[in-house]
Amino acid sequence: MYTSSVDSPPRPEHRTTAGLAGVLTLCSALLLTLVAARWSPLVTADKDIAVTTHRWAVDESGFTQVCRILTDWVWDPWTMRLLCAVVVVALVVRFAARWTALWLALTVAVGTLLQQGIKAAVDRPRPVWPDPVDSAHYSAFPSGHAMTATVVCGLLLWLLHRHGVGRAVWRTALAVAVVSVAGVGLTRIWLGVHWPSDVVGGWLLGTTVVVLAVWAHRRWQP
Repeated sequence: MYTSSVDSPPRPEHRTTAGLAGVLTLCSALLLTLVAARWSPLVTADKDIAVTTHRWAVDESGFTQVCRILTDWVWDPWTMRLLCAVVVVALVVRFAARWTALWLALTVAVGTLLQQGIKAAVDRPRPVWPDPVDSAHYSAFPSGHAMTATVVCGLLLWLLHRHGVGRAVWRTALAVAVVSVAGVGLTRIWLGVHWPSDVVGGWLLGTTVVVLAVWAHRRWQP
């Protein structure tokens, strides 16, 4: 396991992570601005995709039910937070990594507060259908499911990589994370409770939080 010294000069990976965080922040801010401004091309594209996927969801009721189970139970934000809580306990009890456990818990909490704050500020209405296949609460942008899954899966993947797990474990974890993050976003669009740009915004903001958290961990770990 790699542990950096507080006396070490900034390493190249620190600068790379900071640069990536800057790019992601700009992309997130741009999309947020376009959504808040109700930019016409974005709104039109969102509606075109949403209308098509909703028609499919109504026609394919069996697959739609599977999507509801996955999004409400497997990939639900509270399921993701519970997974993080288990990892936090394991870090403290098994590895005595109290600082990293606190970092993980705070990052997930900050990501949740950021998500809710942006939802309240933008106050974007969700799609409305005469024949809905699912329902959701609060404002639309960003997708809380997509953002939470991105934050949790991203942080846990980085911790696995940092602790040097075996190749088989790493590949399995990576596959599960990719399927989860992509799958939860697509199910939210399929079920007609989010516009496509809500999901993209959740992915972008979640990735930004992960990269900033990794940069902070590398820079300030005792």
